[in-house]
Amino acid sequence: MIKKEGIDKPKVMTKAELEQSLIDNFINLQKVLTNLAIKFDDLSTNMSKLLQLFEISAKSFAEKYSGEIPVTGSQADVDNEFLKKLDSLLEQNKVISKGIMLMEEKVRERASPPQQFSQPPQNSGSMGMPRKPLPRY
Repeated sequence: MIKKEGIDKPKVMTKAELEQSLIDNFINLQKVLTNLAIKFDDLSTNMSKLLQLFEISAKSFAEKYSGEIPVTGSQADVDNEFLKKLDSLLEQNKVISKGIMLMEEKVRERASPPQQFSQPPQNSGSMGMPRKPLPRY
């Protein structure tokens, strides 16, 4: 028969050694569970502090921005005020646009030489219709 080297037979423990090993494992398990309980307690405390911080910041945020919305009316009043402001802005834009168009007209009059109409234009197209000059921009 060939003996296999490197394979150990399981160690046979006596009853006393087995009891001592079980006691040691049980003590180590209790230490681990105690540490785990402490960690969960710390986590719970930190979460409570974080929730308190969120509550405080939410209250502060609500107090800070509650004064910006008019308290005198409902949302319809706020919308009507906004529409009035938009109408006012639209009217201002119309006035500005008319002013710019009048200024452009004056600049064009200064830039273009005066036209003399002593002779009627004799430009005629292929169909006998008079041609109109293209506008300058």
